[in-house]
Amino acid sequence: MIHLIRHPPVAVAPGVCYGRSDVPLAAPVGPLAEALRARLPARFTLVSSPLARCRQLAEALGRPALDARFAEMDFGAWELRSFDAIGRAAIDAWAADPLHFRPPGGESVAAMRERALAALAGWLAEAPGPLVIVSHGGPLRALVGHLLALPDDAWPRHPFATGELQSLPRPPA
Repeated sequence: MIHLIRHPPVAVAPGVCYGRSDVPLAAPVGPLAEALRARLPARFTLVSSPLARCRQLAEALGRPALDARFAEMDFGAWELRSFDAIGRAAIDAWAADPLHFRPPGGESVAAMRERALAALAGWLAEAPGPLVIVSHGGPLRALVGHLLALPDDAWPRHPFATGELQSLPRPPA
């Protein structure tokens, strides 16, 4: 099985764009880690985004390997700016081509997906047993989309709440 966990809620004001920025968590990870641990197998390989909001939860679950390919999308110049400050025209340009639009100095959703899928392939080859990945909404949706063969217009909207665990079968080798 592959167990995908999204980081807990963050202490960022609503309407602020954050991705690769290392923002703080809104609350301690202990209670969530305890609840998640009860739902995970006794033994597993644990991998995490190196960003603190994921790493802190992963460290409460075990001894994670850190893999930057599981970091959230890099929004470049949009990082830590309100969507209002980014502007309607820029948001509309992104909405017109959600997979391939690249914020200034950032990366596209397609590029984020490519690196997350490369990371998954590497960890599946390295870890034959249960795999636990602690990451962010973007990369986790890309992984779910790949594992469930969702079309490009569906996987970016796949529901994946903060603090949520979704478990999926490993693909055949």
